[in-house]
Parts: sequence; structure tokens; C-alpha cells
Amino acid sequence: MKRFTNILLTGLILFSAFLLQAKDKKKEKDESYKFTNIIEIPTTSVKDQASSGTCWSFATTSFVETEIMRISNQKYDLSEMFFVRYAYPQKAVKYIRYQGLANFSEGGQAHDVMNIIKEFGMVPENAYTGLNYGLKYHRHDEMVKIMKGILDDALKNTRGYTGKCLDIIDATLDIYLGKVPQKFIYDGKEYTPKSFAKQTKFNPDDYYEFTSYNIYPFYQKTDLEIPDNWSHDKYFNIPIDDLMSIIDNAFANGFSVNWDGDVSERGFSHSNGVAVVPETNPENMDKGERLKWETLSEKEQNNMLFDFSKPRKELTVTQQLRQETFDKFKTTDDHLMHLIGTAKDQNGTLYYLTKNSWASDSNKMGGKLYMSESYVRLKTIAIQVHKNAIPQEIKDKLNIK
Repeated sequence: MKRFTNILLTGLILFSAFLLQAKDKKKEKDESYKFTNIIEIPTTSVKDQASSGTCWSFATTSFVETEIMRISNQKYDLSEMFFVRYAYPQKAVKYIRYQGLANFSEGGQAHDVMNIIKEFGMVPENAYTGLNYGLKYHRHDEMVKIMKGILDDALKNTRGYTGKCLDIIDATLDIYLGKVPQKFIYDGKEYTPKSFAKQTKFNPDDYYEFTSYNIYPFYQKTDLEIPDNWSHDKYFNIPIDDLMSIIDNAFANGFSVNWDGDVSERGFSHSNGVAVVPETNPENMDKGERLKWETLSEKEQNNMLFDFSKPRKELTVTQQLRQETFDKFKTTDDHLMHLIGTAKDQNGTLYYLTKNSWASDSNKMGGKLYMSESYVRLKTIAIQVHKNAIPQEIKDKLNIK
């Protein structure tokens, strides 16, 4: 009888432990991120930049495709590599002219695509894939090393600018990416890159870029000092509250937003589909979390903040904090993505639905993610929008017609 009682008692203990574990798991599941989309702008499918530093082209091409859908109800899969192919010779000229002190790399900015559309037009993906080197995905490291080597050797062995090395740059690009077609057939019609761009009704002159830093005068254009702004195009510098109001006004009126920012922080987790800036002040935690926090090491505290198990209170972001993180290189120009909507979590926190270019199977959200309002306020380097997405009072201050 005693043995039976012991077995029963052991069973009850194990069952109770099982129930507690199940309860904890249910609580954890209930507390995990739950997003409700508020606005979602119609867009094209997620593409994959693969092993290439061409997010600037992928994000902006997605933005352009989405704008064409809005403007003319036409849906295109445009060639990202067309813009990459035409950007490199221009970068090469800058690199030589600045005697090797300019940036020659895979990176770029949103305006690079707009500038190329103005000068050269655009083509669909099936007219120019940029895959001419035996791979089914983009990989540019070898190509870029060869081109930079050519430019560096030209600087070392020539006296002044001859332009001859640019012929070799063009030949290298043709070998790796393929020759750009001067004419092509699309839907049974013959086009040139310029005539194709014209029939989409997309006007690159209708788009403006904005940044927000204290070191530049507000409501004036500035040369944003980041390495990938190799062309030294100008951005309107405005307070962060105005920049955020442009983003919100864009979505409220059916526009999407091209985004450039920092994705190197631990709060950015593409695999979890979330980007946040957690509040690190334990005074703002609930009692249970605060007691747990006090028993942990600094490393464990960081892991607790960035376990992405549930929404947490986020940092209040000021203009000054933006400047400090920019000056200390904690906010750097890492990546361009396409903002295509808004959402809220179960606590009512605002997020921006973001289309990335790391393939549709790169996370559980089909290659998309949610960036919190605090994250966007702190980690945005610049945005690009259609002029009609800008609130009228800001347009008046900037003299945008």
C-alpha cells in the first residue's frame, strides 16, 4: 500500500510539472508577437539579391515596380542588374577622378536607380538577368575585385586621367553581367530601354530623398556624408518628426516608401521578422521581469532583451539620440529595403511592414518583416518618396511643387 501511495504521489508530481510546463508554454505563445496589418500597399514578389551588395537596386526596383502599379496599373518584373550594370562605369570615373579616394564598391543609393532611368531607361528582367557567369544567383565579389584592381593599377601606372581603363571596366561587366540589349521584345512589341521606360509612365523626377541629422541645416538640401553616396546627390534634411510624418502620410494616401538604414543592431532580426529598439531601463519592466533582470549577468541581460519572445517596451528616440548614434557609427548605412505598409502588435505598438531582398524563403514571413516605429525613428538614414506623398506643409517649407 505504501509503495502504491509513493507511485501515485510521484505520478501526481510529474503530472503537475507537466501542467506547469504546458501553462508556461501557452503563456509564452500567448505573449509572442502578433501583428495585425493596417495598410498594405500592393507590390510585386520578393526577390533575392543573393551574394551581391546590391540592396540599393533591389529595394528601389521594388519601389519603382510598385509605383508603376499605382500609376498605370501595369505589373512588371524589372531588371535590377540593368541599374547595377550602368552604375559601375560611373563609379569608376569618380574613383579615378578622385585618385582612388572615392568609394568603389557594390553599394549604392536609391537615387542611383532614378539617375540611370533618366539617362538610360529600364528593361524587364527577362531582357537582362545579369547572370552571365555560370551561376543561377547573383555573386559579385570576384567581378568587383577585378574591376578595382584594374582601376588601382591604372592609377599607379598612368600619369593623369586617360579613360582607357574604363574600356576594360565595360568589358569586365559585359563578361560577368552580359551585354545590355539595345532592343528587345516584350509582349510581342519591340522596345529600347528608353522607350520601355517611357511607356510605363514612370517619371523619376517626381521623387525626393530625405534625411534627418542635426549637423546639417534643416529644410535645406545636403550632401549626406555616407560612403555609398558616391555620386554626392543631395537630400532634404528635415527634423525626424517631419520625416516620420512623410512616411505616415505616404501610407495614408496609397504610397509606399523606399528606406535606407541600419540593420546591424541586435534588435534587427530578419529570421524572426522583427526589428525593435528595446528599453534597457529595468524600472520600466514589470515586477517579475525586473527581479529576474537583477539576478542576470550583463550578457544574460542582453540575451533577455533580444530573445524576441514577446513585445517589450521600446526606447524613446529623440533627434539628439539619432545624431549620437550616427556620429558614433552605431547607425550606419547598411541596407535598403522597401516599406509597403503599417501594422500594430497586440499592445498597439506601430510597425512598418517591410519588404526585404533576402529571398522569399529567408524567413517565416516570406522575406518580409516588421520594423517598429522606434526602430525606424532611430535607424533610418534616408527615405525616398513620390512628391505627392509629402504633406503639403512640408512641401511648402521645401518649395516642392
